[in-house]
Amino acid sequence: MWIRQPIVGVLGHVDHGKTSLLDRIRGGMVAAREAGGITQHIGATEVPIEEIYRICKDIIGKRTFKIPGLLFIDTPGHESFSSLRIRGGSIADLAVLVIDIREGIMPQTKESIEVLKKFRTPFVIAANKVDLLEGFSGEKGAFLTSLKNMDQRKAEVLDERIYDLAGQLSRIGISAERFDRISDFTRNFAIVPVSAKTGYGIPDLLMVLSGLAQTYLESQLRNENETPEGTVLEVREERGMGEVADAILYNGILRRGDTIMIGTVNGVKALRIKGMFKPKPLDEIRDPRDKFLSVNEVRAASGVRLLLQGEGGIIPGSPFKKAEGDLVKIREEIENAIKGSFKLEPEGIVVKADTVGSLEALVYELSRINIPIKKAEVGPVSKRDFTDAKTNNKIENRIIVAFNVPVMVREEGVEVLEGNIIYGIKDEIIKVINDLKQRELQEKRKHITFPVKIQVLPDRIFRISKPAIFGVRVIAGTLRVKTPMMRSDGKDLGIIKSMRNGDQSLEEAKQGEEIAVAMDDVTVGRQIKENDILYSNLNENDAKALQGEELTLDEKMVLDEIINIKRKEKPFWGT
Repeated sequence: MWIRQPIVGVLGHVDHGKTSLLDRIRGGMVAAREAGGITQHIGATEVPIEEIYRICKDIIGKRTFKIPGLLFIDTPGHESFSSLRIRGGSIADLAVLVIDIREGIMPQTKESIEVLKKFRTPFVIAANKVDLLEGFSGEKGAFLTSLKNMDQRKAEVLDERIYDLAGQLSRIGISAERFDRISDFTRNFAIVPVSAKTGYGIPDLLMVLSGLAQTYLESQLRNENETPEGTVLEVREERGMGEVADAILYNGILRRGDTIMIGTVNGVKALRIKGMFKPKPLDEIRDPRDKFLSVNEVRAASGVRLLLQGEGGIIPGSPFKKAEGDLVKIREEIENAIKGSFKLEPEGIVVKADTVGSLEALVYELSRINIPIKKAEVGPVSKRDFTDAKTNNKIENRIIVAFNVPVMVREEGVEVLEGNIIYGIKDEIIKVINDLKQRELQEKRKHITFPVKIQVLPDRIFRISKPAIFGVRVIAGTLRVKTPMMRSDGKDLGIIKSMRNGDQSLEEAKQGEEIAVAMDDVTVGRQIKENDILYSNLNENDAKALQGEELTLDEKMVLDEIINIKRKEKPFWGT
């Protein structure tokens, strides 16, 4: 039996400084290397207890801890990463909720709190960006140390911000107070003022986290011969090694030579561990500064790089578990975790992503704007994906979203949206869908007669017949050459032979325009007169097809008028 290090999830709103806070602790610069400056995947950093003692030496006194350190999980903060935060929160023993002390509670802050409530994860609030408050720009070291000599004005500025933050938290059911004023941590959540930029308050944050873990979590941190299990964070190609999986082991002891059940592109497989590698303390597993250390065993909780024997194709985001006991049950658990609970439709777009977490986040984001999804999978875009996209009946669903994955083939008739920042895809896909719908509508207008309504202008009769040439105003819709026309009583008038505006020939005229038209089969004064209202003469099939199309409000009104005219002769016309 041993006490494992607690897993600490770091959550919060985008740009409130989660990765920057960890950068300050480990002395790295991961945040600057993220796509768009935003964390896209879960990462992990181990902070050994010796380092905590060093950082906290000015305030920790003679206090000691049984925990071997803290394992931080850095989770994406944008609202579209709900599923990743849930995965991070679900395996976390503790959490740090990072809040910009100036901005306070934001939408993703509330969502993070809901995640933590759902999994009953205790958390500490890191009130970040204190350096931007009056008088704090150059402040470093421990908050408790600076408090002894803090002048009244600075103390008032800080207290005002913390009281305001506590008030916002109270309104959503969270009782919080500055950490040094709390006597019972089971009744109040601790607020620790920090600055990721200067390091101010970092010792206090680490001390509070270690103290909470020691006092309240010791029983759940005990490990006794539990089956090793964890989660794959990312899969990458390493020179000289091939495919490796960066993972979090959150239960048991994993040893080189063990066989684990893990998700691959070819299903759940039993793969033997050929090698295990650990980042050095304070290194980030996603982007380490130093070389990994080869190890023979890893104890939970820990970040670890796995080299597995087999054909590869490990799915990022897949859980894994040592292959012992009921293997059928283990296989089913892993399969269900990979599939997720996506609601797929027979008609919809294709979504491909690099990890299970990214896939969940994409599906979540697209579902919020009512985009139907036909297929959602981890892996590169293949020929089969293009086939699936092409079989959609609606052109606006012939789209493939490729998040951080290669597109192996290209085929006509399918739009491919590529990107590596999920929250930008929503705006792009809305634009593409609107463009596709507009393109389809323009194409249909070439082959289907659309509703249009015009008025014969008085004093604009240029020729009475053969052909009749007269001025009209387009009241609704778009008038095109070769459009068949009828009177308001349903009398057929033949087609628009040509249209002109002065010396310029036209193919179409839009609502509000006044132009001259030529028609062969009418005589002004007989079939048509000045001020007459004329309509496009739809056939019944076109009318039925148009009732399911996205028409303008004016076009819909004109379509109803045309249907009413036709039904005077045929009561069920167009049904």
